[in-house]
Amino acid sequence: MPDPFAWLGDTIAYSLLGLSPDSAAGAALQFFVMDVAKIFALLVIVIYIMGLLRALVSPERVREFVRGRPDWQARGMAVGLGAVTPFCSCSSVPLFIGFVEAGIPLGVTFSFLIASPMINEVAAVLLIGILGWKLALLYIGAGLVVAWFGGIIMQRFKPERWVEEYVWKIHMGEAAVVRPDTSLRGRHRFAVAEVREILRRIWKWVFIGIGVGALFHGYVPADWVVEHLGDGQWLAVPAAVLVGIPLYSNATGVIPVAEAMLGKGVAVGTVLALMMSIAALSVPEMLILRKVIRWQALALFAGVLAVSFILVGWGFNLITWGTPMAVTLDSTITCPQCGFSRSERMPTDACVWFWECPDCGVLLKPKPGDCCVFCSYADTPCPPIQAGDGDCCGTSSEVNP
Repeated sequence: MPDPFAWLGDTIAYSLLGLSPDSAAGAALQFFVMDVAKIFALLVIVIYIMGLLRALVSPERVREFVRGRPDWQARGMAVGLGAVTPFCSCSSVPLFIGFVEAGIPLGVTFSFLIASPMINEVAAVLLIGILGWKLALLYIGAGLVVAWFGGIIMQRFKPERWVEEYVWKIHMGEAAVVRPDTSLRGRHRFAVAEVREILRRIWKWVFIGIGVGALFHGYVPADWVVEHLGDGQWLAVPAAVLVGIPLYSNATGVIPVAEAMLGKGVAVGTVLALMMSIAALSVPEMLILRKVIRWQALALFAGVLAVSFILVGWGFNLITWGTPMAVTLDSTITCPQCGFSRSERMPTDACVWFWECPDCGVLLKPKPGDCCVFCSYADTPCPPIQAGDGDCCGTSSEVNP
């Protein structure tokens, strides 16, 4: 079954507007339309479902869950709750004050502040659906490790001395905990409100991310990417972290950029470092935290995160160097009948058994021994073959002109 989102992108970019699939503008616009439809459809569905399940969670309840527990247990709960709650940088100040008022160690608080903007279940589902479960697990696992040890390192420097004086004098009290409506109707209302609120908060960053990804996909040559950002380019990782600092988005908005970068052959660790930097180390995030901590703590926090992200990027680049983990999603398929060529985006979860040439109309099928048309007629084999799985999955798919 053809991908409906790819079909929509093809229809608008190639059929309605008449752009050539081989042109940079055509490839960029097709990517933009396809990803806008795909990501917003997934966002609405995932946020609503998670809203039904998360109706009982609030910043105040997070504070109560963590209060009074042993350090290791409190840190584990803070990292876990940070990963499943959608609090962004705009929530940092009230969460920080609430944690301090509850007597929670600052190292645990920083672990939560690292995990919360960087990891969430919406981004996890989008990562799995768009980039595959392997990269999703890499990103989530690395984020949890950084949040855990980042908080420990912050605690070793005794950051209490750098907290603004007024924070210690604030008493938020227990009245802030509101009993939620746990009925199905109440949860439905909460889920709908979550969809509206989160989309209102992130839609522009998602559009910007998709736009950047589309430009990268259409206009940046694959050879240049492999030469400057591929395996063995160690300076690309700290450069990616530095590039992410002035940007402001969340993990969801970074996914389209990561998709385009991976499709062009950028090393996995470099992509992970950029995603983490944008989500948790942006200048707006630092300026918001400056309201409750002094510059010394802020510099330490930023330094710990930057070094952690660079080490994560280098580590994954070293592990995946020369291995098929960093698969290429774009492949140029050539018709053996007439010589027509076109770049196509290969699916990660389906075999493409048929491809109809838009020039001469011949229907291509895999050669004997090959699993799909990309392995037979394209310059890059399909993602499962690149990943060393030996064969494609059993689901069939088609690529239409």
